[in-house]
Amino acid sequence: IFKKRTPGKDGYRYYKNVGLGFKTPTEAIEGKYIDKKCPFTGDVSIRGRILQGVVKSTKMNRTIVIRREYMHFIKKYQRYEKRHKNLAAHISPAFRCKEGDTVIVGQCRPLSKTVRFNVLKVVPAGAKKVKGFSGF
Repeated sequence: IFKKRTPGKDGYRYYKNVGLGFKTPTEAIEGKYIDKKCPFTGDVSIRGRILQGVVKSTKMNRTIVIRREYMHFIKKYQRYEKRHKNLAAHISPAFRCKEGDTVIVGQCRPLSKTVRFNVLKVVPAGAKKVKGFSGF
């Protein structure tokens, strides 16, 4: 934990490394925001699952909806069908994201009724090329 003298609790605004190979964004280190649910500057630890999905909605305040698509095998027909699940995740003010971006989220304690994940990394929409079913 690194402390820096800026407005916050007790006159300090701290930032930390969440581990698991994720770098702390520069906005979390140099920014002025206060977010108690941020994994880099708040009191939330990342443990459990690390998931990836595409941003579907950014209409909520500091919360996004992620769509995770997967294939489900139908034994009778020996074929796959596409299915999806939506997942709400808290997004720190350190990140800028829009619909269509790919995000990596980590599991944390329940932050609200539906939110149990925190955004750890944002990959902009045009950054990588995906062909066919390579995501499965």
